[in-house]
Amino acid sequence: MPADLVWFIVAGGLTIAELLTGGLYLLMFALAAAVAGVVALVGGGLVWELLAFVLAAGGLTFGLRPIAARHLNTAPLIATGAQALVGAEGVVLERVDRYDGRVKIKGEIWSARAYPDGVVIAVGSEVRVLRIDGATAIVHQEEVPGLEVPRRELP
Repeated sequence: MPADLVWFIVAGGLTIAELLTGGLYLLMFALAAAVAGVVALVGGGLVWELLAFVLAAGGLTFGLRPIAARHLNTAPLIATGAQALVGAEGVVLERVDRYDGRVKIKGEIWSARAYPDGVVIAVGSEVRVLRIDGATAIVHQEEVPGLEVPRRELP
């Protein structure tokens, strides 16, 4: 069997194995085997094929793999679920204190607790969501007490 065919079969096998594992290591070796196959195809001897394989595998593993992994393993840029509410504005529907209350955030009614603990937020006040704790929004008052702020209805 010709050496170039062997290298291309190895490259194909490593590519299939990479599809099953997903770590990008085997893909680098598959590409290196393909490079060695090209060297064999143009008439390079076994020494040149092995040298091409080793250099390509090292260069791809330490050069290309970190860049590819960084692009493939990025966190989603869009917050979803309850985490999408963090930072959102809301309106107090029932007085909010350290124990309970109700707020309307993005058109949904949530149970809420005030932050910091000793604060009581009156009905109609605008609040901002600091975090979500289970099914409860932890909110703080958006306005300074005594400052007249025009009210607006949130969707």
